[in-house]
Amino acid sequence: MIPYLAAEEIFARLSPAAAVSAIEDALRDGLDTSAGAARSSVPLRHGSMLMMPAESGSHAGVKLVTVAPGNAERGLPRINAVYVVFDAVTLQPVALLDGTALTTLRTPAVSFAAVRRFLPAHPHVVVFGDGPQGRGHVGTLGDLCAPASVTVVTRTRGGDLDPALRSADLVVCATTARAPLFDSGLLGDDVVVVAVGSHEPDAREVDSAFCARATVIVEDRATALREAGDIVLAVADGALDPDRLLTIGDPSRPDGPVLFKGTGMSWQDLVVAEAILAA
Repeated sequence: MIPYLAAEEIFARLSPAAAVSAIEDALRDGLDTSAGAARSSVPLRHGSMLMMPAESGSHAGVKLVTVAPGNAERGLPRINAVYVVFDAVTLQPVALLDGTALTTLRTPAVSFAAVRRFLPAHPHVVVFGDGPQGRGHVGTLGDLCAPASVTVVTRTRGGDLDPALRSADLVVCATTARAPLFDSGLLGDDVVVVAVGSHEPDAREVDSAFCARATVIVEDRATALREAGDIVLAVADGALDPDRLLTIGDPSRPDGPVLFKGTGMSWQDLVVAEAILAA
């Protein structure tokens, strides 16, 4: 029997802080973020299916993700996924994981592996989106530190955000928006922005003006220039030179504001899946 790890067991086995450490350890050990096959997508009648394969020295893995835009009207999740782990040598299946839970755990782990060294001990935080990734980033941050404040913004819960944005140390964008969520001129010079809500070249959550003044960190340059609308559109606007992009493993400590733009890559799922199995 191939063991199936449901969401509850995944979260019980690996804490958010441990997931961050797993990503940091992999990067420190020299993981090549540009290696491996690119994500592929297949159109379906009621949405699409994405396939995200990766391989390490010990395992091969693939995440199958379905995106069903009509599920909101059905009261069902828009995104669903499973993750299959195989032995790297025999290619026999080792385990099946709840892919949605894995994504919920690994995406904020990647974000904070990229930016936590730039954050104060007790940051003021603004989070756009209260879906799984918005909540996941809040939960992961809470496992790493004690935020001074957390303001969550949704379509129906907003109000006057200017004071919160002006005082924010961290802004997390985890929405399905296709246009900038806020005026980046409100943000301070030491703010960190994490944008993880989209992986399409024509959708963005952050404006070009912020890309122009921030140090921009991505998982992989080629992937970002292909999939990350925040980056693609800023380059097209002439606000961002692609040569300025830093990758997540870069040890540089830039001055001024920071933008981490994540689209999600296959190696991240396998790193966290292996940490879950090892735990």
